[in-house]
Amino acid sequence: MESSRILLIFTVLALMTGCGGGSKSSSGSSSPPPEVINVLSISVNGSLCSADSYPNKPCVSVTICTPGTSNCQTINDILLDTASYGLRVFKQALSVPLTQVTASPGSLAECVQYGDGSSNWGPVQLANVVLGNEPPVQVPIQVIDYTFGTAPAGCQNADMMPSDAGFNGILGVGFFAQDCGSLCSNSAYNGVYYSCSGSNCVGTAVALSNQVQNPVVLLPRDNNGLIVQIPSVPLGGSPSVDGSLILGIGTSSNNAPATVTTYTADQSGDLITNFQNTLYPGFLDTGSNGLFFPSPLGAILPNCAPPNEEWFCPSSTTSFSATNIGAPGSPSGVVPFKIGNFDSLIVSYNNVYVEIGGNEPGSFDWGLPFYFGRNVYMGFEGKASSLGSGLYWAY
Repeated sequence: MESSRILLIFTVLALMTGCGGGSKSSSGSSSPPPEVINVLSISVNGSLCSADSYPNKPCVSVTICTPGTSNCQTINDILLDTASYGLRVFKQALSVPLTQVTASPGSLAECVQYGDGSSNWGPVQLANVVLGNEPPVQVPIQVIDYTFGTAPAGCQNADMMPSDAGFNGILGVGFFAQDCGSLCSNSAYNGVYYSCSGSNCVGTAVALSNQVQNPVVLLPRDNNGLIVQIPSVPLGGSPSVDGSLILGIGTSSNNAPATVTTYTADQSGDLITNFQNTLYPGFLDTGSNGLFFPSPLGAILPNCAPPNEEWFCPSSTTSFSATNIGAPGSPSGVVPFKIGNFDSLIVSYNNVYVEIGGNEPGSFDWGLPFYFGRNVYMGFEGKASSLGSGLYWAY
């Protein structure tokens, strides 16, 4: 199944060893190494994912606590998504009570719609969230609950349970601090936030502090961006692969920038991707499980037969390239990639593929295959590092 979970709020509405032995040398006493606190394990179709996961699903675990208590729960099978914003967890996966955020005259809820046509509906509640071994941060999250009030039109077909979505929740670590920003703090009519009294839910404006937020931005130190590190995957696929999400850029010894090229994004969080001499909005997205782009290539890249018609099924694995272009003044760079036959690949015992892709008119979605074999940096809005000031990608 395709999982292109890019959040539509911005694109539609606007237009994360033990002590030394104490021996001494001529240069002085040794010091214990600092604790590594800013790393989350990424498991692509591995131990952190649920059984029978769809291909190319990057999973992390997140700890959620009742605010002001030590009542905590660690939840696996959380989709890592660099193109959405904030933590969202299905009610069925959550066992600790959280604090409801109010919105006069009732309780705050949210309708979130994604680029693949799916949506999430449910209340906004306060939680203490722990990422890796970082200090807990108190942040509004969405509890995905289709029974909460009456969902608005945009979420009438919202995912009802983890089995519908294919995961227990989403950790959105995209460019922006809030998932809607000033668009929703200034207006009650964006189809995103609602005040619910009983079953009645009406649109409401929401202060930035009460919006669902990227928890990485709230960390005391490692808050200016992140690095996604996933090993390369051979053609034909692998059963699973493990990587790391490193929080912060240049804030610790383990996230000092390497030699990379920085691509400045525009204010919507997009690059320009030149493919087949046509320019498209381009973005890098771990939440999309393939490479999705418009196909002007006809018989060279035919779609698969139903039920996989959104995927490409060329007769043989085919090589392509596209050029990513940053905002004016930043560089461009060619990205080679391959597309294989989706139907032929998925009959194997593998679950992770570098060469799967499908048709997506109007934009170039560099999904999870782009990340294989790369260290991909992402600089958050309004945050600076030696790579520049966000918004930017670097790889």
